[in-house]
Amino acid sequence: MGSWLFFVFMFGKYRFFVKKKVFFLLLLPTIFLIVNTIVIKVKKILFVSFLLFGLNAYSQSDNSADELTPQDIIETNNNAEAIDTIDTRDKYTKIVLYKNFTWQYIELDRPNISDDDFQDDWEQASIHAYRDVPLSSLPDEIDLRLTDSLHGWACPKIGQVNSGWKFRRYREHKGSDIQLNTGDSIHAAFDGKVRVVREVGQAGGYGNLIVVRHPNGLETYYAHLSKHLVKENDLVKAGEVIGLGGSTGRSTGPHLHFECRYMGKPFDAERIFCFEKGELRDSVFTLKKHYFNINSHYGQTDEQSKAATQRVVHIVKKGDTLGALAKRYHTTVKRLCQLNHISATSTLRLGQRLVVR
Repeated sequence: MGSWLFFVFMFGKYRFFVKKKVFFLLLLPTIFLIVNTIVIKVKKILFVSFLLFGLNAYSQSDNSADELTPQDIIETNNNAEAIDTIDTRDKYTKIVLYKNFTWQYIELDRPNISDDDFQDDWEQASIHAYRDVPLSSLPDEIDLRLTDSLHGWACPKIGQVNSGWKFRRYREHKGSDIQLNTGDSIHAAFDGKVRVVREVGQAGGYGNLIVVRHPNGLETYYAHLSKHLVKENDLVKAGEVIGLGGSTGRSTGPHLHFECRYMGKPFDAERIFCFEKGELRDSVFTLKKHYFNINSHYGQTDEQSKAATQRVVHIVKKGDTLGALAKRYHTTVKRLCQLNHISATSTLRLGQRLVVR
């Protein structure tokens, strides 16, 4: 009887050992994979740490890190798989790490401009520059080259224009509001240098704002952003993502408020871009002085634009009537109705702007 019990006990123990061994053998590939992944990650961390330590030491030596160029390559293997990139002080130079633990500097396409292009009236304390330049001092027209073989362009955001250059709610709206979703990429229109970056509360109704100056004297404004991706004095290339769209500041929904200014004076941005199609209207833009008037907008002939800038506008006050205004401005009620697309029985509102001549 005792021998039988001993046999049953040993057989049960053997079966448990066999099951445990089989289970361990089944787990072995998974364990090997986990260990191998950990080893690779540790090697990568050690490699990157060694690389960064070496770069830091190099930057503390007589040869500054700022002088490093893409030709300063320690080891290169173009056949190896790239696994990661590391930023440097220069955003147009990256370090590429390869799977065989070699690395290499890569030079990205940088804007063909320099800091010397932006010395004139470089004002950063206030949002708007050239405050001391009167409109009368500007030429009647000037040709601005927007793009050529060395300088590209990009539509800041392709989309529907919900509100353009015009009077809106009895105030001047000096830009184009382009529909977007929060987080959409906003692109620099042309090569340039970031003059202003402002957070919510620092730029009034603009919200998060970026102002970029371009070598031809233009400045472009990008407002209501949810996030900045550049800082003041950065050089940026046309098409570079400089921020993310949002609805900060005085905004009723996500959109990009985009402005174009020359010598601090705004004009209709749709004279330069067709935002719905993402097109640049021409490589050379002839800017005329009467374009700075809020009544002058894209789509008008030159004669219509000039006539619009000569309009006389009356702001409706208490007691005003069409008849009284017609008499005051030496015109007729019929003419007032034609100019303002209203009827003789229309109710006038306080603060309403009426073209009277």
